[in-house]
Amino acid sequence: MENGKIESKRWYPSPNPHVRLTEIVYWSEGLKVKGMLAEPKNSGDYSGILYLRGGIQSIGMVRPARIAQFAAQGFVVFAPYYRGNRGGQGRDEFAGADRWDAVHAVDVLKNFCNGKVHLLAFSRGGIMALWTAVLRDDITSVVTWAGVTDTVLTYKERPDMRRMMKRLYGGTPNTALAAYEERNPLLRLNETKAPFLIIHGLQDENVLPGQAYLLEEALKMNNQPHDTWYFPDYNHFFPPLPNRQTAKALTVWMKEKEGE
Repeated sequence: MENGKIESKRWYPSPNPHVRLTEIVYWSEGLKVKGMLAEPKNSGDYSGILYLRGGIQSIGMVRPARIAQFAAQGFVVFAPYYRGNRGGQGRDEFAGADRWDAVHAVDVLKNFCNGKVHLLAFSRGGIMALWTAVLRDDITSVVTWAGVTDTVLTYKERPDMRRMMKRLYGGTPNTALAAYEERNPLLRLNETKAPFLIIHGLQDENVLPGQAYLLEEALKMNNQPHDTWYFPDYNHFFPPLPNRQTAKALTVWMKEKEGE
């Protein structure tokens, strides 16, 4: 079956009266994968945001209120759950073959927006966004918020995730280095021309700021356009008001990039 082809759609209750939600089943590398679409109810010429969630399996699952928040700023938003989640086929591999679920989700989103697609990634979604930007040539901009950029660093930083990573990757960075390196998009960042915005709380202990600095350094080495918003007082999850303010500010940044 054709990658990015929509298999089915079903209505989903929306927390926002101005935003329509639809759960979509689409094809990715021979698997049926699910995701959620958020559209402004008022008709208009809307750009798209591919929202790449964090976590794995039920942890960090797409929240309807979060994607509706961005749709309310005047975007069509699609958030893939990644394979193996919420009844989707296959197995979530934490940035392995499941990266294609993000890559093909761009084609799903293009059915509903004006063709301009921004990537907005949170946490684990960061590495998914980097791969999507590398593997496609039609990405307008990339925003990575508290984003993972290097799985070896994640293994070192998060003892609580090591068991899961050893199971999925076939070992530790010492015994299965090829599996970790194969997931590292930083060495191929020069293949994307999209501008980047890096957002990170410097108190973050879930994804340490070093991951953001690593991405920033790679972009600098390639002379690629990027902006950084570092917040000294915040951790992985911003307080409600700064969270809303940052969410609104990044959509303004995206719209500015469309005009450049």
